[in-house]
Amino acid sequence: MRVVVTGATGNAGTSVVRALAADPAVTDVLGIARRVPRHEVPGVRWAAADVEPGRADLDEVFAGADAVVHLAWKFQPTHDPVETWATNVLGSIRVFEACARTGVRALVHASSVGAYSPGPEDGRPVDESWPTHGWPGAAYTREKAYLERYLDGYQLGHPDLRVVRIRPAFLFKRASASEQRRIFAGPLLPWKLVRPGFIPALPAVTGLRFQALHTDDAAEAYRAAVLRPVHGAFNLVADPVMDTAAVARLLHARTVPMPAGAARAALAAAWRMHLAPAAPGLLDAVLRLPLLDAGRARAELGWEPARTATEAVGEFLEGLREGAGLDTPPLAAEHRRGERRRRDAGLGRRRAPDGDRQRDPGLRA
Repeated sequence: MRVVVTGATGNAGTSVVRALAADPAVTDVLGIARRVPRHEVPGVRWAAADVEPGRADLDEVFAGADAVVHLAWKFQPTHDPVETWATNVLGSIRVFEACARTGVRALVHASSVGAYSPGPEDGRPVDESWPTHGWPGAAYTREKAYLERYLDGYQLGHPDLRVVRIRPAFLFKRASASEQRRIFAGPLLPWKLVRPGFIPALPAVTGLRFQALHTDDAAEAYRAAVLRPVHGAFNLVADPVMDTAAVARLLHARTVPMPAGAARAALAAAWRMHLAPAAPGLLDAVLRLPLLDAGRARAELGWEPARTATEAVGEFLEGLREGAGLDTPPLAAEHRRGERRRRDAGLGRRRAPDGDRQRDPGLRA
Protein backbone atom coordinates (compact mmCIF):
# COMPACT_ATOMS: atom_id res chain seq x y z
CA MET A 1 0.00 0.00 0.00
CA ARG A 2 1.28 3.47 -0.94
CA VAL A 3 0.37 6.29 1.46
CA VAL A 4 0.92 10.03 1.05
CA VAL A 5 0.94 12.21 4.17
CA THR A 6 0.54 15.99 3.90
CA GLY A 7 1.90 18.17 6.69
CA ALA A 8 4.31 15.35 7.44
CA THR A 9 6.94 17.43 9.28
CA GLY A 10 4.76 18.74 12.12
CA ASN A 11 3.69 17.41 15.50
CA ALA A 12 1.22 14.80 14.20
CA GLY A 13 2.93 14.28 10.85
CA THR A 14 6.29 13.10 12.19
CA SER A 15 4.53 10.51 14.35
CA VAL A 16 2.12 9.37 11.63
CA VAL A 17 4.80 8.73 8.99
CA ARG A 18 6.82 6.74 11.50
CA ALA A 19 3.80 4.62 12.49
CA LEU A 20 2.92 3.95 8.85
CA ALA A 21 6.48 3.10 7.84
CA ALA A 22 6.72 0.55 10.66
CA ASP A 23 3.69 -1.38 9.40
CA PRO A 24 4.55 -4.20 6.96
CA ALA A 25 1.25 -3.66 5.11
CA VAL A 26 2.47 -0.21 4.02
CA THR A 27 5.04 -0.49 1.25
CA ASP A 28 5.67 3.19 0.55
CA VAL A 29 5.25 6.36 2.63
CA LEU A 30 5.66 9.76 0.98
CA GLY A 31 5.84 12.69 3.39
CA ILE A 32 4.80 16.06 1.94
CA ALA A 33 5.74 19.46 3.39
CA ARG A 34 6.59 22.94 2.14
CA ARG A 35 10.26 22.24 2.82
CA VAL A 36 12.01 18.89 2.77
CA PRO A 37 13.46 18.23 6.24
CA ARG A 38 16.82 16.79 7.20
CA HIS A 39 14.99 14.52 9.64
CA GLU A 40 15.30 10.92 8.45
CA VAL A 41 12.71 8.22 9.13
CA PRO A 42 13.42 4.70 7.84
CA GLY A 43 10.98 3.83 5.07
CA VAL A 44 9.81 7.42 4.50
CA ARG A 45 10.49 9.49 1.38
CA TRP A 46 10.12 13.28 1.47
CA ALA A 47 8.90 15.71 -1.17
CA ALA A 48 8.32 19.46 -1.17
CA ALA A 49 4.80 20.61 -2.06
CA ASP A 50 2.42 23.31 -0.85
CA VAL A 51 -1.33 22.64 -0.69
CA GLU A 52 -2.26 26.32 -1.09
CA PRO A 53 -4.12 27.30 -4.30
CA GLY A 54 -1.80 28.05 -7.19
CA ARG A 55 1.11 26.08 -5.76
CA ALA A 56 1.97 22.39 -6.26
CA ASP A 57 0.28 20.07 -8.74
CA LEU A 58 -1.37 17.76 -6.22
CA ASP A 59 -2.56 15.37 -8.93
CA GLU A 60 1.06 14.61 -9.68
CA VAL A 61 1.86 14.18 -5.97
CA PHE A 62 -1.07 11.82 -5.31
CA ALA A 63 -0.80 9.76 -8.52
CA GLY A 64 -0.65 6.06 -7.65
CA ALA A 65 -1.46 6.56 -3.95
CA ASP A 66 -3.84 4.16 -2.24
CA ALA A 67 -4.46 6.50 0.70
CA VAL A 68 -3.84 10.13 1.63
CA VAL A 69 -3.56 11.29 5.24
CA HIS A 70 -4.22 15.03 5.26
CA LEU A 71 -2.53 16.77 8.21
CA ALA A 72 -1.30 20.04 6.67
CA TRP A 73 -2.41 23.05 8.71
CA LYS A 74 -1.26 26.59 9.38
CA PHE A 75 -1.91 28.15 12.81
CA GLN A 76 -0.36 31.54 12.08
CA PRO A 77 -0.65 34.41 11.32
CA THR A 78 -3.58 34.78 13.71
CA HIS A 79 -3.80 38.47 12.80
CA ASP A 80 -4.55 37.53 9.19
CA PRO A 81 -7.36 34.93 9.06
CA VAL A 82 -7.56 35.29 5.28
CA GLU A 83 -4.09 33.77 4.99
CA THR A 84 -4.84 30.81 7.25
CA TRP A 85 -8.15 30.29 5.40
CA ALA A 86 -6.27 30.03 2.10
CA THR A 87 -4.09 27.22 3.42
CA ASN A 88 -6.39 25.44 5.83
CA VAL A 89 -9.70 25.57 3.99
CA LEU A 90 -8.92 26.19 0.32
CA GLY A 91 -5.77 24.08 0.53
CA SER A 92 -7.67 21.21 2.16
CA ILE A 93 -10.34 21.36 -0.52
CA ARG A 94 -7.59 21.09 -3.13
CA VAL A 95 -6.36 17.96 -1.36
CA PHE A 96 -9.84 16.43 -1.24
CA GLU A 97 -10.57 17.09 -4.91
CA ALA A 98 -7.15 15.85 -6.02
CA CYS A 99 -7.83 12.60 -4.15
CA ALA A 100 -11.04 12.14 -6.13
CA ARG A 101 -9.42 12.92 -9.49
CA THR A 102 -6.44 10.61 -9.01
CA GLY A 103 -8.36 7.57 -7.78
CA VAL A 104 -7.16 7.56 -4.18
CA ARG A 105 -9.20 4.95 -2.34
CA ALA A 106 -8.98 6.31 1.21
CA LEU A 107 -8.79 9.87 2.57
CA VAL A 108 -8.00 10.26 6.28
CA HIS A 109 -8.56 13.88 7.31
CA ALA A 110 -7.26 15.50 10.51
CA SER A 111 -10.27 17.16 12.04
CA SER A 112 -10.22 18.16 15.71
CA VAL A 113 -12.09 18.47 18.97
CA GLY A 114 -12.22 22.11 17.88
CA ALA A 115 -14.71 21.23 15.14
CA TYR A 116 -17.38 20.47 17.73
CA SER A 117 -20.07 22.85 18.87
CA PRO A 118 -19.98 23.89 22.55
CA GLY A 119 -20.51 20.95 24.84
CA PRO A 120 -23.65 20.05 26.82
CA GLU A 121 -24.33 21.96 30.02
CA ASP A 122 -24.15 18.82 32.14
CA GLY A 123 -20.57 18.19 30.98
CA ARG A 124 -21.14 14.62 29.80
CA PRO A 125 -18.72 13.30 27.15
CA VAL A 126 -20.07 13.36 23.61
CA ASP A 127 -19.67 10.87 20.78
CA GLU A 128 -19.14 11.57 17.08
CA SER A 129 -22.80 12.47 16.54
CA TRP A 130 -22.42 15.76 18.45
CA PRO A 131 -22.84 18.80 16.12
CA THR A 132 -19.67 20.09 14.45
CA HIS A 133 -20.32 23.78 14.02
CA GLY A 134 -17.24 24.89 15.94
CA TRP A 135 -17.01 28.19 17.80
CA PRO A 136 -17.50 31.19 15.47
CA GLY A 137 -15.11 33.49 17.34
CA ALA A 138 -11.91 31.58 16.54
CA ALA A 139 -10.38 31.06 13.10
CA TYR A 140 -9.14 27.57 13.97
CA THR A 141 -12.57 26.29 14.99
CA ARG A 142 -14.34 28.01 12.09
CA GLU A 143 -11.97 26.40 9.62
CA LYS A 144 -12.25 22.93 11.12
CA ALA A 145 -16.05 23.17 11.18
CA TYR A 146 -16.23 24.43 7.58
CA LEU A 147 -14.25 21.41 6.37
CA GLU A 148 -16.65 19.10 8.22
CA ARG A 149 -19.51 20.60 6.20
CA TYR A 150 -17.54 20.34 2.98
CA LEU A 151 -16.79 16.67 3.60
CA ASP A 152 -20.48 15.98 4.23
CA GLY A 153 -21.22 16.89 0.62
CA TYR A 154 -17.95 15.47 -0.68
CA GLN A 155 -18.78 12.00 0.62
CA LEU A 156 -22.13 12.05 -1.17
CA GLY A 157 -20.43 12.97 -4.43
CA HIS A 158 -17.70 10.34 -4.10
CA PRO A 159 -19.30 7.25 -2.55
CA ASP A 160 -16.48 4.96 -3.69
CA LEU A 161 -13.84 6.95 -1.81
CA ARG A 162 -13.52 5.95 1.84
CA VAL A 163 -13.41 9.09 3.99
CA VAL A 164 -12.31 9.04 7.64
CA ARG A 165 -12.27 12.05 9.97
CA ILE A 166 -10.00 11.87 13.01
CA ARG A 167 -11.06 14.22 15.83
CA PRO A 168 -8.36 14.14 18.51
CA ALA A 169 -8.05 16.09 21.72
CA PHE A 170 -4.91 18.20 22.24
CA LEU A 171 -1.82 16.33 21.05
CA PHE A 172 1.47 16.51 22.95
CA LYS A 173 4.90 14.91 22.79
CA ARG A 174 8.37 15.93 23.85
CA ALA A 175 9.50 16.86 20.33
CA SER A 176 6.51 19.19 19.77
CA ALA A 177 7.34 21.42 22.74
CA SER A 178 9.32 24.12 20.93
CA GLU A 179 6.81 24.38 18.10
CA GLN A 180 3.76 24.57 20.36
CA ARG A 181 5.41 27.18 22.55
CA ARG A 182 6.03 29.34 19.46
CA ILE A 183 2.49 28.83 18.16
CA PHE A 184 0.51 29.42 21.32
CA ALA A 185 2.64 31.19 23.95
CA GLY A 186 5.38 33.07 22.13
CA PRO A 187 7.99 35.00 24.15
CA LEU A 188 5.73 35.29 27.20
CA LEU A 189 6.63 31.75 28.25
CA PRO A 190 10.28 31.43 29.41
CA TRP A 191 10.84 27.80 28.43
CA LYS A 192 13.95 27.29 30.54
CA LEU A 193 11.96 28.03 33.70
CA VAL A 194 9.26 25.42 33.05
CA ARG A 195 10.53 22.97 35.65
CA PRO A 196 9.26 21.70 38.99
CA GLY A 197 9.75 24.29 41.72
CA PHE A 198 10.66 27.22 39.46
CA ILE A 199 7.10 28.43 38.85
CA PRO A 200 5.45 29.16 42.21
CA ALA A 201 1.85 29.39 40.98
CA LEU A 202 -0.32 28.93 37.89
CA PRO A 203 -3.51 30.88 37.15
CA ALA A 204 -6.51 28.53 37.39
CA VAL A 205 -8.88 29.99 34.82
CA THR A 206 -12.49 29.41 35.79
CA GLY A 207 -14.04 26.64 33.69
CA LEU A 208 -10.79 25.64 31.97
CA ARG A 209 -10.37 21.90 31.47
CA PHE A 210 -9.10 19.92 28.54
CA GLN A 211 -8.41 16.44 27.26
CA ALA A 212 -4.99 15.44 26.02
CA LEU A 213 -3.35 12.60 24.12
CA HIS A 214 0.18 11.59 23.27
CA THR A 215 0.84 12.28 19.58
CA ASP A 216 2.32 8.82 19.04
CA ASP A 217 -0.91 7.26 20.33
CA ALA A 218 -2.92 9.38 17.92
CA ALA A 219 -0.60 8.22 15.12
CA GLU A 220 -1.58 4.62 15.82
CA ALA A 221 -5.21 5.55 15.26
CA TYR A 222 -4.33 7.21 11.94
CA ARG A 223 -2.44 4.07 10.92
CA ALA A 224 -5.45 1.89 11.77
CA ALA A 225 -7.78 4.23 9.88
CA VAL A 226 -5.61 3.85 6.76
CA LEU A 227 -5.54 0.05 6.94
CA ARG A 228 -8.99 -0.88 8.26
CA PRO A 229 -12.17 -0.63 6.13
CA VAL A 230 -13.74 2.06 8.33
CA HIS A 231 -15.65 5.23 7.46
CA GLY A 232 -16.72 8.34 9.30
CA ALA A 233 -15.47 10.15 12.38
CA PHE A 234 -13.45 8.95 15.36
CA ASN A 235 -12.79 10.79 18.62
CA LEU A 236 -9.37 10.27 20.19
CA VAL A 237 -8.70 11.01 23.87
CA ALA A 238 -6.84 9.61 26.84
CA ASP A 239 -7.80 9.77 30.50
CA PRO A 240 -7.87 11.66 32.80
CA VAL A 241 -9.47 15.02 32.01
CA MET A 242 -6.85 17.72 32.71
CA ASP A 243 -7.16 21.12 34.36
CA THR A 244 -4.82 23.73 35.78
CA ALA A 245 -4.52 21.85 39.06
CA ALA A 246 -3.31 18.73 37.21
CA VAL A 247 -0.65 20.73 35.37
CA ALA A 248 0.34 22.50 38.60
CA ARG A 249 0.96 19.15 40.27
CA LEU A 250 3.39 18.22 37.52
CA LEU A 251 5.27 21.47 38.17
CA HIS A 252 5.02 21.27 41.99
CA ALA A 253 3.20 24.60 41.91
CA ARG A 254 0.07 25.94 43.51
CA THR A 255 -2.88 27.48 41.70
CA VAL A 256 -4.33 30.99 41.90
CA PRO A 257 -7.97 31.44 40.84
CA MET A 258 -8.49 33.68 37.83
CA PRO A 259 -11.87 34.61 36.33
CA ALA A 260 -12.20 33.67 32.67
CA GLY A 261 -12.93 37.29 31.77
CA ALA A 262 -9.68 38.48 33.32
CA ALA A 263 -7.71 35.78 31.51
CA ARG A 264 -9.29 36.73 28.21
CA ALA A 265 -8.59 40.44 28.74
CA ALA A 266 -4.93 39.73 29.48
CA LEU A 267 -4.58 37.48 26.44
CA ALA A 268 -6.35 40.00 24.20
CA ALA A 269 -3.98 42.78 25.28
CA ALA A 270 -0.91 40.59 24.69
CA TRP A 271 -2.27 39.50 21.30
CA ARG A 272 -2.94 43.07 20.15
CA MET A 273 0.66 43.98 21.07
CA HIS A 274 1.96 40.92 19.17
CA LEU A 275 3.37 39.47 22.38
CA ALA A 276 1.14 36.39 22.34
CA PRO A 277 0.45 34.57 19.05
CA ALA A 278 -2.75 32.88 20.28
CA ALA A 279 -5.85 35.00 19.69
CA PRO A 280 -8.34 35.55 22.54
CA GLY A 281 -11.06 33.83 20.51
CA LEU A 282 -9.13 30.59 20.87
CA LEU A 283 -9.45 30.78 24.66
CA ASP A 284 -13.20 31.35 24.23
CA ALA A 285 -13.36 28.20 22.12
CA VAL A 286 -11.32 26.07 24.54
CA LEU A 287 -13.58 27.06 27.43
CA ARG A 288 -16.56 25.71 25.49
CA LEU A 289 -15.11 22.49 24.09
CA PRO A 290 -17.04 19.32 24.89
CA LEU A 291 -15.44 16.32 26.54
CA LEU A 292 -15.03 13.48 24.06
CA ASP A 293 -15.96 9.80 24.25
CA ALA A 294 -13.49 7.64 22.29
CA GLY A 295 -15.53 4.44 22.46
CA ARG A 296 -15.92 4.14 18.70
CA ALA A 297 -12.16 4.29 18.10
CA ARG A 298 -11.63 1.55 20.65
CA ALA A 299 -14.33 -0.66 19.12
CA GLU A 300 -13.73 -0.17 15.38
CA LEU A 301 -10.06 0.79 15.15
CA GLY A 302 -8.93 -1.57 17.90
CA TRP A 303 -7.24 1.47 19.39
CA GLU A 304 -6.17 2.12 22.94
CA PRO A 305 -3.81 4.91 24.10
CA ALA A 306 -0.60 3.57 25.59
CA ARG A 307 -0.10 6.67 27.76
CA THR A 308 -2.35 8.67 30.03
CA ALA A 309 -3.12 12.31 29.41
CA THR A 310 -1.03 13.15 32.47
CA GLU A 311 1.96 11.32 30.97
CA ALA A 312 1.54 13.10 27.64
CA VAL A 313 1.41 16.55 29.25
CA GLY A 314 4.28 15.66 31.57
CA GLU A 315 6.47 14.64 28.64
CA PHE A 316 5.55 17.87 26.85
CA LEU A 317 6.55 19.95 29.90
CA GLU A 318 9.88 18.14 30.03
CA GLY A 319 10.35 19.01 26.38
CA LEU A 320 9.56 22.66 27.11
CA ARG A 321 12.28 23.08 29.69
CA GLU A 322 14.75 21.26 27.44
CA GLY A 323 13.80 23.31 24.35
CA ALA A 324 13.16 19.98 22.62
CA GLY A 325 12.33 19.48 18.96
CA LEU A 326 13.16 17.58 15.78
CA ASP A 327 15.17 18.45 12.69
CA THR A 328 12.18 19.65 10.67
CA PRO A 329 11.28 23.31 10.04
CA PRO A 330 8.10 23.26 12.19
CA LEU A 331 9.59 21.28 15.07
CA ALA A 332 13.03 22.89 15.21
CA ALA A 333 14.38 22.99 18.77
CA GLU A 334 14.84 26.32 20.54
CA HIS A 335 18.64 26.26 20.27
CA ARG A 336 18.39 25.59 16.52
CA ARG A 337 16.05 28.54 16.16
CA GLY A 338 18.54 30.70 18.01
CA GLU A 339 21.30 29.62 15.66
CA ARG A 340 19.15 30.51 12.67
CA ARG A 341 18.24 33.92 14.10
CA ARG A 342 21.91 34.72 14.63
CA ARG A 343 22.75 33.53 11.12
CA ASP A 344 19.95 35.60 9.60
CA ALA A 345 21.03 38.66 11.59
CA GLY A 346 24.53 38.27 10.20
CA LEU A 347 23.09 38.24 6.69
CA GLY A 348 21.04 41.34 7.39
CA ARG A 349 17.68 39.65 6.93
CA ARG A 350 14.67 41.31 8.44
CA ARG A 351 12.69 39.11 10.84
CA ALA A 352 9.29 39.63 12.42
CA PRO A 353 9.24 40.85 16.05
CA ASP A 354 7.17 37.82 17.10
CA GLY A 355 6.22 34.45 15.71
CA ASP A 356 2.96 35.68 14.18
CA ARG A 357 4.35 36.67 10.78
CA GLN A 358 7.13 34.13 10.45
CA ARG A 359 6.65 31.61 7.67
CA ASP A 360 8.97 29.06 9.30
CA PRO A 361 6.23 27.08 11.07
CA GLY A 362 4.98 26.18 7.60
CA LEU A 363 2.35 23.49 7.21
CA ARG A 364 1.84 21.43 10.28
CA ALA A 365 -0.71 19.49 12.23
